[in-house]
Amino acid sequence: MLFDDSHRDTLYNIIFQRRDVRRDFLPTPIPDDIILRLLTAAHHAPSVGFMQPWDFIVIKDPSTRRKIKEGFLIANEVSADKFQGDRKSLYRTLKLEGIEEAPLGICITCDRSRTGDVVLGKTIKPEMDLYSAVCAVQNLWLAARAENLGMGWVSILDDDVLYNTLNIPRDLNIIGYFCIGYVEQFQNTPDLQQFGWQDRRPLKDAIHFETWNTK
Repeated sequence: MLFDDSHRDTLYNIIFQRRDVRRDFLPTPIPDDIILRLLTAAHHAPSVGFMQPWDFIVIKDPSTRRKIKEGFLIANEVSADKFQGDRKSLYRTLKLEGIEEAPLGICITCDRSRTGDVVLGKTIKPEMDLYSAVCAVQNLWLAARAENLGMGWVSILDDDVLYNTLNIPRDLNIIGYFCIGYVEQFQNTPDLQQFGWQDRRPLKDAIHFETWNTK
């Protein structure tokens, strides 16, 4: 199948309009057919050796999300203390999760033993299964934006909170916990850029030709 210019432009627009959403979530439930579409998109991510190492835990129960929020609050205090001065003050003003506000949480795991001990493509770089699971995250994120849903990655969270709360087997790796929901509005710029934490790095500074530092 060949795509025309309208398909191309739509894809780029979705990529450029994707945001890590932590605020402005609405309580509106997400229909199950849309959740299934999101998970189908995530499940079609590329994976090393076609091992498809991911699993998806879908969380709607407010009491479960409340327990996860409690874990975030503890981790957030630990994280805040790692910064000093103005940086610490700014950190404390930032909204960094929407665990209870978003009506849906999804936890993504990685089974590094799936399909056996020797996996095509992992023989030299064994971490490729983790990268594959992160590709599923990106598919989920872009699909969510295409459905006009906000999605945020809650990385300020100890894995033990998710292992214990969600009864995840300890032999699985946790990739992340994600808040998903409809939002009041999508921001024009990323929150951390908007509130002065970090600017976007110029693309030209990230491109090298033939060898490192050849601009």
